[in-house]
Amino acid sequence: MTKRGIKDYILLVLKGIGMGAADVIPGVSGGTIAFITGIYEELIDSIKSAVAPESLKYLKSLSLLSYFKAINADFLLAVIGGIAISFLSLAKLMQYLLTNHPIFVWSFFFGLILASVWFVAKIIEKWNVSTYLFFIIGIILGFAITTITPTETPNDLWFIFICGAVAICAMILPGISGSFILLLMGKYIYMMSALSSFNFPIILVFLVGAAIGILAFSNFLSWLLHHFHAATIAVLAGFMLGSLNKVWPWKVATQTFIDAQGNVRPLIEKNVLPSTYLIENKAEPYLLGAIGFAILGAIIIVLFERFFSKPVTKEVDLREKLGL
Repeated sequence: MTKRGIKDYILLVLKGIGMGAADVIPGVSGGTIAFITGIYEELIDSIKSAVAPESLKYLKSLSLLSYFKAINADFLLAVIGGIAISFLSLAKLMQYLLTNHPIFVWSFFFGLILASVWFVAKIIEKWNVSTYLFFIIGIILGFAITTITPTETPNDLWFIFICGAVAICAMILPGISGSFILLLMGKYIYMMSALSSFNFPIILVFLVGAAIGILAFSNFLSWLLHHFHAATIAVLAGFMLGSLNKVWPWKVATQTFIDAQGNVRPLIEKNVLPSTYLIENKAEPYLLGAIGFAILGAIIIVLFERFFSKPVTKEVDLREKLGL
């Protein structure tokens, strides 16, 4: 089993913070950050191991230390702790940035995701016709999801539970943002408000739904990664590329709605060129600044890949890390 030092755990917390920061933005996935930083497959397998028979046997015998070792608990706590820190501390900041500097935010993540596609695709050692086909399927599915129209939905606790279960599955998929799924389900602003105001009953119900959803979905995703690794990675890389439709910096609202707070917000948007954005929105497109932030996002991915990324792609290595 891999030994980790204090610096390693600090780095894992920072990676978790990066995942959390991405997940509070509609259109950017924490799973993308996990892929970039080389912890994605270990994360999926660690979550899966929490309910695996090999791990539960220790829990049944009340051997908690053996159970924590079997589920890679130190790794999970570091990453999840970083995500929690990010959610609680960055929710208001991200709301402010998206409200006041949307072009720069979307440009940064456009460059980040675009560069990420290349490095994720490099995980596949040999590309063939079937791999390219799965990549194209991923692009189509990713693009299609980003064109779905958001809807208004109930605020009942049962629906918040469902939102948690569905959104968490998207949060761990590169290219599909859990926040965007919440937006489609009409609960993004509601949940950001709950986080900002520390509405613990709403947050707790959401987290319970998320816990159940991620335990179920991680088993399926882990099985795919172990049995159809190249095809699964190709689909996920395609998802990331297709999702760029959502993070295009220049948009024009074609339909709006009034939210529960009485604010006018875009319901349906279309991507436009900077020149069209200037004419229709009568606002500065900040083209040079947008290009600069996109390049910055790409540079950060290159630096992450060079200095921090240690992807694990073989099942035997994963099982060794988990002590199974």
